[in-house]
Amino acid sequence: MVAEAEVMHQPVPVLEVQYHWCVVNGAEEVVGMTAAAAVSPPEVAVRVEVEVAVEVPHMGLDSAAGAPSVSVEALQFVPNIRSGSFSDIGPRRYMEDEHIQIDDLSAHLGSLFMCPLPSAFYGVFDGHGGPDAAAYMKRHAMMFLFENSEFPQASQVDETFIQSVENSVRRAFLQADLALADDLDISHSSGTTALMAVVFGRQLLVANAGDCRAVLCRRGMAMEMSRDHRENYAEESERVAASGGYIEDGYLNGVLSVTRALGDWDMKLPDGSTSPLIAEPEICQTVLTDDDEFLIMGCDGIWDVMTSQHAVSIVRRGLRQHDDPERCARELVMEAKRLETADNLTVIIICFVSDLGSPQREQVGQAALRQRRCKRHSAI
Repeated sequence: MVAEAEVMHQPVPVLEVQYHWCVVNGAEEVVGMTAAAAVSPPEVAVRVEVEVAVEVPHMGLDSAAGAPSVSVEALQFVPNIRSGSFSDIGPRRYMEDEHIQIDDLSAHLGSLFMCPLPSAFYGVFDGHGGPDAAAYMKRHAMMFLFENSEFPQASQVDETFIQSVENSVRRAFLQADLALADDLDISHSSGTTALMAVVFGRQLLVANAGDCRAVLCRRGMAMEMSRDHRENYAEESERVAASGGYIEDGYLNGVLSVTRALGDWDMKLPDGSTSPLIAEPEICQTVLTDDDEFLIMGCDGIWDVMTSQHAVSIVRRGLRQHDDPERCARELVMEAKRLETADNLTVIIICFVSDLGSPQREQVGQAALRQRRCKRHSAI
């Protein structure tokens, strides 16, 4: 479907967004998510087939500004969760990616597990040094996360539940990392990045260790819910140096292209010792609203050849045309192959709203955009 492109002249309107928590190296910050919090001004990209999209690098991960109250609209919104996925070996000889896709977590775990509804869980694991570590995480991630007696159970989301979930997810990453060290069937040179997302009610939590990426589409805007743990992430480079490591030609200690991963115990010091390579995840959360259309989770084979905004535009156009998240995942993988990616490819598309291309939703979206513009002009 081709829509007229509307050119938005600078200055770009500030995005109306909710709040999230970000945990970096175990320190929690409550972070306000506004476009004004970004380090550099967003770029405006005009596309013929979609409306103008503004690139927003990260969801306010760079500054703390307190948490604004949740709007009435957010409290009324209930996500309509459905998903699709697609994987491809790409130009590689071996496939080292794995993924998990559960749209109804409560039904999957059974009646003994109580959690806010709707509930869902997704994971992308990009292995290196062989497929063993990624395959291990696919088999055991659910055990480390939800079959642990310490995972919180509640019927409603509140601050206590959110904090408990966050702590449990962080603990699961570290326990899985230690389990990989103890498993004699897995080589100590095998490792995997890990990107996980859980939904409880309106709460979305994303945990990441490595260079897979999660990107939220907020009315066409790409909002990154994770950072790539690579040498170009300044805070990671500082952490690596402080722990006695170094970056050589873009590789940690001249060996590994990521600075966080599970496994790789030939590069880690014994438990309790500071190591340049860690499994500690960065965790970000947000309250979903009707503006939040879908989440893209993908391995680095996608992001090596396209921007987050480009990926969001492809998926959004596909959902408006055929409303099939699995087909969108395949289209995104095919686009990465067309752009000559050099890696395996895995994508999960998680939709939070139904029928993205419906006339009713288009009218609501246009009304919301006009309202945001009116608010901005009245503030000038």
